[in-house]
Amino acid sequence: MNNFNTNKFPVGGALTGQRYRVIVSTDIGGTDPDDYQSMVHFLLYADIFDIEGLISTSGISGPGRKQDIFEVVDCYEKDYDNLKKYSGNYPTPDTLRGITKQGETEFVPYPGVQRPTEGSEWIVACGRRDDPRPLYILGWGGIEDVAQALHDAPDILPKLRLYWVAGPNKKWGPHQYQYVVENHPELWIIEANSTYRGWFVGGNQEGQWGNTEFVQQHIAGKGALGEYFNTKLEGTIKMGDTPTVAWLLRGTPEDPSQPSWGGNFVRAWERFYLLLNRLPTEADRMEEFGILELALPLGKNQPENPEARLNVDNQALPGYTPGDGTMRFRFSPKSARVFNFSISSNVPALNGKTGAITAYTPEPDTALQPSARFPNWWTDDLTRDVAEEQHLGVHTVTGAKSVSQWREDYLRDFAARMDRCQG
Repeated sequence: MNNFNTNKFPVGGALTGQRYRVIVSTDIGGTDPDDYQSMVHFLLYADIFDIEGLISTSGISGPGRKQDIFEVVDCYEKDYDNLKKYSGNYPTPDTLRGITKQGETEFVPYPGVQRPTEGSEWIVACGRRDDPRPLYILGWGGIEDVAQALHDAPDILPKLRLYWVAGPNKKWGPHQYQYVVENHPELWIIEANSTYRGWFVGGNQEGQWGNTEFVQQHIAGKGALGEYFNTKLEGTIKMGDTPTVAWLLRGTPEDPSQPSWGGNFVRAWERFYLLLNRLPTEADRMEEFGILELALPLGKNQPENPEARLNVDNQALPGYTPGDGTMRFRFSPKSARVFNFSISSNVPALNGKTGAITAYTPEPDTALQPSARFPNWWTDDLTRDVAEEQHLGVHTVTGAKSVSQWREDYLRDFAARMDRCQG
């Protein structure tokens, strides 16, 4: 066990016999291959969860489909005979295939909801089951299916417990996020914008605990699942979504302020939202992971069907015309730095325009004023003693040490689970 907060080692969780109802919503097969690694890890623990759904939510990240989930289940099937020697509670491969559903496959527009999907309807069905336990949704990608389910069946809201790896996914899906903020502020949610990075940044990275060394010593060649894991991300650990699972494995899920392998969190302050009717300049400032909305006048001589894209970094964000004479864009920065914009459009008043925004990390005392509007909303701890050093030279990673401090513990347990694939 590590030396950071050892007097507060996580207690409770699935590894102590608690059984949680779980749905995983994943953009596996999309632009980030770490979901494959997280799915391998999750299935190794499938015997201690009541898994109710595996949903492919890929509208934001592109080509992912539920077939990508089946690909991992196929590896699970090859190891299943060995796994069930350790526990008769491992679900059969066909059971897992039967609860795998397709979520949204297209970019959800400005309103934040679009249409019911197989995935959103499954969330509704599970949420309405006659089971007194909460329904934990582990959000590894966008939350378009969660938002749609809440839109179609708001009665399920009290049952849901959402742990969302928000930072990188909010960047691609700000509309769904803002829909939930504005319409379902009482949702029980952990908005983990940066804490999740503690799974692969910080902690003990020496010897066998290094991201690459761990894979080579404890994962590669361990059954079909281990070898499959080893083929992703060039044989190193990322698993950025796995803290959602680790939160249920060891800790007290009903109280996110308490230590857990998936981190600990603070009550959310007012969710940052900046509305401008002009292109911002570098002098304009906003919180990292907040929402910037631009409502830019279309001006004269606008075409019959105005179109526009806001180009920022590797994104081309489509504009939306609500009929009030403006073109609207939403943007969420996932780091603290300056972001430069340009617009490409068939609207003369917009085409070629440029701007910028400066994103900053909030001060720790920001969290001393939790918002009454969001009574069940949790987010990253801003205090410096749980921040890791810079990741990729971009910024200090707030909250990450609340995960990385348990690195040896959760990786040792992962290695033991991986051995099950060899019988």
